Amino acid sequence: MPVNILAIESSCDDTSAAVMQDGRVLSNVTASQAVHLRYGGVVPELASRAHEQNIVPVVDKALADAGIDRKDLNAVAFTRGPGLMGSLLVGVSFAKSFALSLGLPIIEVNHLQAHISAHFIPEDDRPTPSFPFLCLLVSGGNSQIVLVKDYLDMEIIGQTIDDAAGEAFDKCAKVMGLGYPGGPVIDKLAKEGNKDAFSFAHPAIPGYNYSFSGLKTSFLYTLRDELKLNPNFIEERKNDLCASLQKTVIEILMKKFISAAKDKKIKTIAVAGGVSANSALREAMQVEGGKRGWQVYIPRFAYTTDNAAMVGAAAYRKYLAGIFADQSVAPYSKTTL
Repeated sequence: MPVNILAIESSCDDTSAAVMQDGRVLSNVTASQAVHLRYGGVVPELASRAHEQNIVPVVDKALADAGIDRKDLNAVAFTRGPGLMGSLLVGVSFAKSFALSLGLPIIEVNHLQAHISAHFIPEDDRPTPSFPFLCLLVSGGNSQIVLVKDYLDMEIIGQTIDDAAGEAFDKCAKVMGLGYPGGPVIDKLAKEGNKDAFSFAHPAIPGYNYSFSGLKTSFLYTLRDELKLNPNFIEERKNDLCASLQKTVIEILMKKFISAAKDKKIKTIAVAGGVSANSALREAMQVEGGKRGWQVYIPRFAYTTDNAAMVGAAAYRKYLAGIFADQSVAPYSKTTL
């Protein structure tokens, strides 16, 4: 008999539900929240309210799209954390109640592990990485280098000590008036700019850890100084600013990652998380892979941002291993793998 898992993701501002059958995606439905656009970032209270409105219709559509009746489900999975506590509470509470009403087991999933597990979703035309592999996990809230030893055995060997790469993109986009989320806008504008037009700070952090706070400060000071001379500076040079900022972020990410791959003697490489949708980062991975003999794995765009299919992929491995949670489980806002 097939294993059917309903997976729910609600860690930030996307309400998502997916139905997985033996690890394959039958449906993957996501409702985004436009309410945050006017504020230039996610407002936690508004996010949790929107999740409350979206969770039932999203789950209903996921089941309908998959052609699966709730009585045919074998388990319910959900993102437990990390994330915004109010948002997580909606998804966790719904999942627990839904499972309890049907007498189904529940599976809690770490959000970061889920991003990496997107690589394990079987698709006919895309191979999956072999173990061990090194994954660069980059998103709005996290920048990590993860040694993936097995489906459920992952070790963080480097991470940001302050801000994440995605946050740096979003905050710099905000001060330029580019809107939210800033990452995709910067990626688009950078294609028309000169990446060598401006020079921004590179942090001197030991080991494999990252820091992006100094970069944000350097970027802000550049804007401040140039605007004193030319009030139209941002509008006239925004393409160059985006290209130079993107180049700097990717150089910071890749320098540490290349060092880690070399030291660990690993040539199977992956990237995951929302920033893995960035075209320049994808290109940098492929270029370095060609130079260094890496086997590079890059997820489909649909699995880069927060979605329930990646939660279901991680949950399926836990189901096979017999790892379940109980009804006392509570969400958490911060954690490691």
